[in-house]
Amino acid sequence: MRDQATSDLPEGGKSRRVYLLLREDISSGQQVEGSVLPSEQRLAQMHNVSRVTVRRALDALARDGLIEKKTGAGSIVRLRTDRPDTITADMATLIPQIVQMGRDTTARLLSFSYGPAPAPVRTALGLEEGARVQTAIRVRSAEGTPFSHLTTHVPETVAAHMSETDLATTPLFELLERSGVIVASARQSVSAALATPDVADALDVSVGAALLSLTRVVQDDQGRGIEYLSALYRPDMFRLDMALSRVDGRNGRHWEPVIGGGTQ
Repeated sequence: MRDQATSDLPEGGKSRRVYLLLREDISSGQQVEGSVLPSEQRLAQMHNVSRVTVRRALDALARDGLIEKKTGAGSIVRLRTDRPDTITADMATLIPQIVQMGRDTTARLLSFSYGPAPAPVRTALGLEEGARVQTAIRVRSAEGTPFSHLTTHVPETVAAHMSETDLATTPLFELLERSGVIVASARQSVSAALATPDVADALDVSVGAALLSLTRVVQDDQGRGIEYLSALYRPDMFRLDMALSRVDGRNGRHWEPVIGGGTQ
């Protein structure tokens, strides 16, 4: 059985809202494995919708393998015995962990092309108007289960020696180092996104499922932008940790990241 089988969202905006809320409760652990969800009538009251609306949401959860509907027992959160360990990365030591992750997991190349850099990519990498980039889309898996959908843009001048075969078999950071690039720094932002049909199919989740969205811009030792990454992660299989310490500052005590903190 797949960890989360792909399915369409239930029909109707209200059903989709209830579905996504219940799914988040299950994924976050608020509804623990083996527990029984409230009855259809109780859920309808809680969400101010009809029982038909709730039933559609529960049917979608059942198709996703997140609950089991038993006559007389209600909707039971599925016990997960086949889920791979969560992939964890510490924000303070992210770059070496990315390299190690590339060695410990497998990737499948979905597409590979060259073309003009999209405006956000061109700006972030500091490229000139009309500059071309190599764009690759890959899905990375752990123990056969997909957990990340990665779109990378690398300036054509940097990617000249990276073939489609290379990207299908070798982590990008290793390819960059092989070409003589010295990776020096990166900046990134984290937000949330919903799975589009193509991403949902690649990650084995439902269309509209909540995903962790990460954008990262990598620079070399000369300050040149060498990679723009747009990554989408399944939140049930990936976690970002950051160690913080309380320090004194000009405006009083505040939190700062601990550089060099270990992975949890």
